[in-house]
Order: sequence, then structure tokens, then C-alpha cells
Amino acid sequence: MSHAAIGHRVRHLRALHDLTTAGTAVVGGVNRWGAPLLQLAIRLWIARVFFLSGLTKIQDWDTTVLLFQEEYRVPLLPPDLAALMGTTFELGMPVLLVVGLASRLAALPLLGMSLVIQFVLGAANPAYDSVEHAYWMFLLLAIVVHGPGALSLDHLIRRHLVRDLGGASGR
Repeated sequence: MSHAAIGHRVRHLRALHDLTTAGTAVVGGVNRWGAPLLQLAIRLWIARVFFLSGLTKIQDWDTTVLLFQEEYRVPLLPPDLAALMGTTFELGMPVLLVVGLASRLAALPLLGMSLVIQFVLGAANPAYDSVEHAYWMFLLLAIVVHGPGALSLDHLIRRHLVRDLGGASGR
């Protein structure tokens, strides 16, 4: 291979290296800024879904209990307890998700509710068999698996704990 051909190849490899480095920088920037915003958006969206449902339930408690007696038959739980638990989870867990506090833990009861809605109620009544519930489950699983992201109280607390524990161990 001639010196000119080798020089040409080296220039192409350098250009490819530069392009790869630039691509890596862009992806890093998207991850640094985009991922926390996406994780916040997921938390806000799913929190809104459940919180609005909880607000609907507390507007007319007698009707809510009646729905749990007649339509939302949850196995193993008496209707009044199921209504109370469902409403409590729908009003409390979204608040935790919005601020990003105990987010993984807060997502679990909502994930459980989504599973019951889709697979228990959906099996009994096709009206509850909806792809939307699968979206809820995926978003809640993303919170459980990946956490709430950098724009959360969980992240702030963890960062301060690590800093404080790191400083204490250095003494």
C-alpha cells in the first residue's frame, strides 16, 4: 500500500474517530439533560392519571363504595376496604411521585392497581381491558427500575447522604 493510500486511510479513520467522539458528546448531553426531564414528565403524567381518579372517588364516597361492591370487585378485600385503599393510594402516591420522594416505593401500589384493573377487572369486563393500562404499567415499571431521576427529592437526599457519609468516613 502506498504512502498516499495509507495517509488517505488515516485521514478517514481520524474523521470517523472525530465523528464518533462528537456523537458520544451529543448522546451524553441528551442523557444528562433529556433523561431527567423525561423521568420528571413520566412521574407527572402518571401521577395526574391516578390523582384525578382519586379525586373522582372522594367526590361521592357512597357511590365509590357501591362501585367497589358491584363493578370493581377486588378479590380478597371487602369493598369498603378496597375503596379506601384504592382511593388512599390514588391520592397519596401521586404526591410522592410529583416531588420524587420514595418514588420507587410509591410506584408499587399504583403498579399493583394497574395490574388488578387490567388482568382482574379486565378479565371480568372487557371495558377494563385497555392498552392504556399497559402504558401505565410500563411507566410505573420505569420508575421502579430506573428511579425518579435527577429532578427529584430522592436524588437530592441520596446525593447529600453520599456526601455526608463520604465526609464522615474520611475523618
